[in-house]
This record gives sequence, C-alpha cells and structure tokens, in this order.
Amino acid sequence: MGTVMRLWWHEPFRAFQTNLREIDAGLDVERVLDQIEGFGANAWLLSVGGIVSNYPTDLPTQTRNPALAERPSGDLVGDAVAAAHARGIRLLARMDFSKVDRRRAEEHPEWCFVGPDGEWQTYNGLTSVCPSGPYYQREAFAVVDEVLSRYDVDGFFFNWASYNERDYSGRYRGVCRCLSCARAFGAPLPTGPDDPAYPRWRRFAKAMIDDFCGRMRERIAARRPEAPLIMGETADIVFHEANNAVGRPLWHHRTSEHVSAARTYRPHVPVFTNAVGFVDMPYRLAGEEPEHVAQYLVQAISRGANPSTYVMGTPDDSRYECLELAGRITRHHRDHQVVYTDLRPAARVLLVRPDPLAPEVPTAEFQGLYRALLERHVPFDVLGEERLGSCDRLDEYTVVVLGDLGALEPAAVAALDAFPGAIVTTGSTGFDGDVAQLAGSPVAERLAVRDGVEAVRSMHLLPDDSPYPVPVIGAYHLVAPTDGARTAMRVLSRAPYGPPEKCYGHVELAHPGLLRAGRMTVLPWTVGRAYREVGLSAHRDLFVDAVVAAAPVPVAADTDLPDQVEVVLGRSRAGQVVHLVNLTGAGPQRFGPPVPVHGARLWIPWWDRPARVRALCAGTDLPVVERDGRPGVDLPPLGLFEVLVVDGRT
Repeated sequence: MGTVMRLWWHEPFRAFQTNLREIDAGLDVERVLDQIEGFGANAWLLSVGGIVSNYPTDLPTQTRNPALAERPSGDLVGDAVAAAHARGIRLLARMDFSKVDRRRAEEHPEWCFVGPDGEWQTYNGLTSVCPSGPYYQREAFAVVDEVLSRYDVDGFFFNWASYNERDYSGRYRGVCRCLSCARAFGAPLPTGPDDPAYPRWRRFAKAMIDDFCGRMRERIAARRPEAPLIMGETADIVFHEANNAVGRPLWHHRTSEHVSAARTYRPHVPVFTNAVGFVDMPYRLAGEEPEHVAQYLVQAISRGANPSTYVMGTPDDSRYECLELAGRITRHHRDHQVVYTDLRPAARVLLVRPDPLAPEVPTAEFQGLYRALLERHVPFDVLGEERLGSCDRLDEYTVVVLGDLGALEPAAVAALDAFPGAIVTTGSTGFDGDVAQLAGSPVAERLAVRDGVEAVRSMHLLPDDSPYPVPVIGAYHLVAPTDGARTAMRVLSRAPYGPPEKCYGHVELAHPGLLRAGRMTVLPWTVGRAYREVGLSAHRDLFVDAVVAAAPVPVAADTDLPDQVEVVLGRSRAGQVVHLVNLTGAGPQRFGPPVPVHGARLWIPWWDRPARVRALCAGTDLPVVERDGRPGVDLPPLGLFEVLVVDGRT
C-alpha cells in the first residue's frame, strides 16, 4: 500500500501577514516575498476580499480596490499566488466580511447590525453586518466560491467574524437586534452584559459563529481539500491573535494559556498564533517592544503552535524594531522542523480554565493558580472547563486542578468521576447548592459561605507546619468533612482590624483550610485569588504543596532555575522536548529584556535515562549528570528561551 501524504498544514509552518491598506494594492510582490523568505516564513497571509477585493471581482456584493489600477495585471491576488507558488510559499487568503460600504448597506438593510437604539453600527463610512443575516449566511459563500474558482489559494482566514458589540474605538454598541437575530434567538434579545439574558446570548452567538465556520469549512473542503480554514474551534486550524491593547491589563501568559487550551483538547488540530507587531490598532505605526513580541512567539511554539507575525501594510511600511527578534525566533522554528513536528503536550498536571461564557468568570483564581504552578516549576497543560466532558485525554494526566469553578456541568462531573488520577479543587468548585458533586469528596456538606472583602477581612489560616498565619482573600467556604477525611490548616476567627489598640482576639477554630480523602484534595477557599492579588509566596506554596502531595508520582521539575522560568513539556517526532521560557523580563504592562541565567541545573524526575540531551539554542549536547540516582543536566546560559531535546535527532 502507498503512503498517505499528510495535508500541508499538519506539518509545522510559519506565516507572515501583511494587513494591507487600499493604497498598498500596487506593492512589489517579489520584494515582499524576498522579505518573507528572509524572515523565515513559508506562508503569506494576504488581504484578498471582503471589505475591498484585491482582485477584479465580478460580484455585486464586493468592491474592487481602485488602487488595482496601479498594477499592469490589475490583479494583486493573481500576481501574489503565482509568485509565491513559484518559490514554494503558501498563499493564505485573508477575508473580512464584517462590514460593507454605505451603498450596499442602503440596498440591503437586512444585512446590517442594528443596535438597541435602532441604529446601524457605522464607522469610517463602513457599516457592520450581522453574522445572523444573509450577507454572512449566503453572500460570503459566493465570495469564497469566486476566489476558489480563480486562484489556487492554500487556505483562508476570516477576520473579525463575530457579533461586534464594540466598534473600532472600543465603544460598546450593544447586542444586535436585527430581524435575523430576533428570529434565530427565539426570545427577547438582551441589551448588554447587565441583562439576565446576556449569558444565553453569548452562547447563541458562539453557536451561530461555530455553525457558520463549520459550513464554510465544508464548502472550502469540497472545492479545495488542500486549503484549510483558519478560524475558530470548528475550523481546520485554530486561530489565536497575540496582541496588546491600550487600557487592557496585561496577562503575561495569555498566549501560552490559549495555545495550551486548544492543543490539550485536540492535539491533532494545528494552532495558528498571529503575533501583532504594533502596539494597538489605533497606534499601528508604533512597533511593539521586541521582547513583548518575542514572548508571543516563544510561548506559542513552546506549546506547539505555528508562529505568525502581523504587520500593517508591507514590511517596508512597517518600521518595527521588533521584527528583527521575531525573525530570529521564526527562523529557529524553521531550522528545527523535526522538533516541532507533531509537538504535543506531555505534562502530568492539568489546570482547568473557567468557561469564558460563564456569567461570572473567576479569572483571578485561575491566574493565581497558573502563576503558582509556573513559578514552582510544575509543568502543566490547560483545558477549558467547557471541554471537560468531551476531552478524551484526561487519563493522560496524574492530577487535575479546578479553581473556584462553582457547580460543574453533569458531563464534567461524569468525566471527573471516571478520571483515575488525583483531583485538587479550590473555592466553590464542585458544590451544587450545599452538596458536593464529585464522588469521593472529603466534604460532606457546605455549611456557609463567606464571600467578599468584608466577609473575610481579617480572616486567617494557620498552616499545620508553620507558625505564620496566611490571610484569606476572596471567599471561604465553611464545610463539614466526611467521616475519615483528613483535615489541615485551621481558621483563625476574625477580630477587629482597627484601630491598632483593638486588633486582637483571633481564636483558633475547628474549621479546616484543606481536606483530603482518597484521591481528592479540597482547599475550600480562594488561594489562587489570594496569590494573584497580594503575591504572598505562602499562598503559592500551600497550593503547590497540596498538588505535589496529591500526585502519586513526581509532577514538579527539580531545578534551581528562577521562579520566572517556565518549564513546558512536550513530545514530538524528535523525542521528549523541554522548552525553558525566560520570563524574567516581565514587568507591569510590559516585557523587557530577560535577565540571563547562568549555572542552573534541571532534573525531570520522570525522564527515562537519556543517552543524549541536545540544547538547540546553545547548539550543544549536554552531559547527563545524576543526583540521588536521577538524571539531569547542567544547563547552558539561558537567554530568552532554550529547547532541550531528549534522546532524539534534531
């Protein structure tokens, strides 16, 4: 039997996006391709159609870019496809169906987004269209058919395919109230996030986009099976844009988190991480800090995503200092193709991320637990709460951690009850009313909840093995243990916290801060939120020690690396792969240059005895050393990142 060839996007690839303005239609295709090849990319994400068409469209729904007249051929897309394919570079078509011009909006008001005030969402002369309406549901398919009938494009990406409740200025415009939405929703439409019906709307909107994405994927596959759709979770390739935004608090681990959540759930589905080279859309002429973009790309490749870099206009127009460093990382990915082929998650600990569509998303708890595991060098993968009931990979983990998630869906409960490993929960996780949902829980009943600043202010816990109390911040759930459950940490009752003359009276109570029974460990308080908000290492260590104690086998790397170095475990065609990501440059709202790390050692307790460990960035083999019978390595100097390949060829 012959060998079945894999589709091209199931091999590692690297992209470069030129987000073109109308005036860029006359660009020099060969010059841009020279720059893309020099950057290390082998795919070009090019603006093709939607708001304007960079090819001579014949569809009445589309607008030909008037600047095409600058090209002798009158066809940028045709020129780009031919030139790219001559070099073996893939051409990916960027489409944007989010807006139409004023004339078409007037001709087809049934296409348009309608706000709660009855007005269209118009910005810079363009009117937003609604994904529920006929433009998305019918006309977008005709546009894709036209592109496929003319050009052998290698894939499609759809920009901003969503219900745009905010415009380009970030102004909130409300939930769409067009007739198509009213019919499809089947109930009174909410006005915005404060409306009780809004959570249902969020799920409706996601389902509509998923359905559109799925049908579009089928349409493209029927016409050109070798052309993937890059979009949402039902597409061939999952898309994540790594970007910064003025006014948005920076979560330094956002790229790693999003890529991990996608790869953990479906490791066979590629992820495309598009790293934005500028600060924010309104400031697209200003390049992002080089180390900031570097973190986007390193976090992406460490978790198994395909890296892409995104500029406005052409590379000549985008004078971004960050592109030099972004190119070095992209070329690293190119030069070590086998290492990134079939790179899949291989950690032993799974951290569950709260459902982003939940009415109240406890991000502080999740982020605190995330940082705690990272800083203690416990390699972990991320999985969305909404995927717990359908993930077929749970059995690959030793410990599952669930942070302050509240009542769990029945499918998630069934999956966790069948999970053979250890479970660690914090805060409200697994309580349906006052009853514990998970089988084998050490909690017999929840008796009361102290939630909010005033309810827990001045409340402390006293660890069993430490004389130093730690503060409870966020929420504490008073629970009754089951018979035979082991308890630890006692609550110190609240006492006055001012004036100083009255700050006494804390009494040790019988209420526990940790309960264990069999495979389950419960911390009935928000230890992650506490660490996220005040940064006490005592909070971090109480939680991580509980995870380590719960695991029947070692789950933490043994190393003297700084807390700020993340250890990411994977396995690829090359063998076991360890990424060391240096986050020492993380600061408030930014990434700066990382501090070089010298003289560190690393032991992975569950490594097989490796015959060879190769450090890719240093370009050297590392001698294997032993301590107490465990294999490890002396690490080379660590800059931005290092990649160790164990028992494999590079």
